[in-house]
Amino acid sequence: MQRAAQRDVRVQTDQRAKRLRRALVCAAAVPAVLITAACSSDSGDSKAKGDGASAQQSAGGSAKPSASASPTVEAAAYKKLPDACAVLTKKTLGDLVPKGSDSAKKGNTDDPSARASCAWSSLDNNGVKGSQFRWLNVSLLRFDSDTARGSGDAQAHTYYTRQLRDAQDVDGAKNAKATPLSGTGAEATTVRYDLKKKEGLFKQQTVVARVENVVVTLDYNGAGLAGEKTPDAGDLTKAAEKALREAVASVSKANGEGSGQSSDSKGSASPSKAASGSASASPSKSASKAPSGGASPSKSSAAKN
Repeated sequence: MQRAAQRDVRVQTDQRAKRLRRALVCAAAVPAVLITAACSSDSGDSKAKGDGASAQQSAGGSAKPSASASPTVEAAAYKKLPDACAVLTKKTLGDLVPKGSDSAKKGNTDDPSARASCAWSSLDNNGVKGSQFRWLNVSLLRFDSDTARGSGDAQAHTYYTRQLRDAQDVDGAKNAKATPLSGTGAEATTVRYDLKKKEGLFKQQTVVARVENVVVTLDYNGAGLAGEKTPDAGDLTKAAEKALREAVASVSKANGEGSGQSSDSKGSASPSKAASGSASASPSKSASKAPSGGASPSKSSAAKN
């Protein structure tokens, strides 16, 4: 009986010892399992994160457009203007305004590099035979290239066509005629007409030329007053066109010797087309700032006479 009880005690003791050993073995095995699981989990997360980042980078690279270059426009050829009162020689002034070559009146301007003008007047008094009157005005307008408004040449062409339209749209003008003028700048046109006023019959010549990004407008009119003979329109036109060529050349000279010599071959606009006023482009904001003589020199000349 006592031995049986001792055996039961030993059996229970052995069983508890076995259970304890198993528990210790399991406890020792758990950290290794956890470490393995943790490593497997980290590796998976890292891979997932890496794959996600790669996917995002790939998606971002394909979705984000490459930076486009900033819009550019061709630089303007001319950066400054000559003194408007010095664009004609003494000889030319003596031919056009024989009694007023020293009567130059410079127009007001807030930016001489962009706009300039000068006017002369002549009254040759022949006593009882009457008088010969002449009036001459030269205006220059320069345009800078701008990404919003376009190249200086394009803006100048728009203003050039507007000048021609204005010259042909003077109130009271008779026998108006526009003729392309070759060999002067990129494009040039002569507009001539008759204007009857109380003082007499005025013969008006407006010659407009574009040389690259500069527009030169020359207004010249003459009249025989108080019974004096009306001047010949053909003679006045030849004198005006010769003076315009001098003014155009002075623009190139002011910007350096040889500058703009090839301008005759440049410019896509046809002078005859421009003279007809068929250009539909509206003047740019810059073009609206005309020299102090006014946006329409022909109108100004008519008003002053």
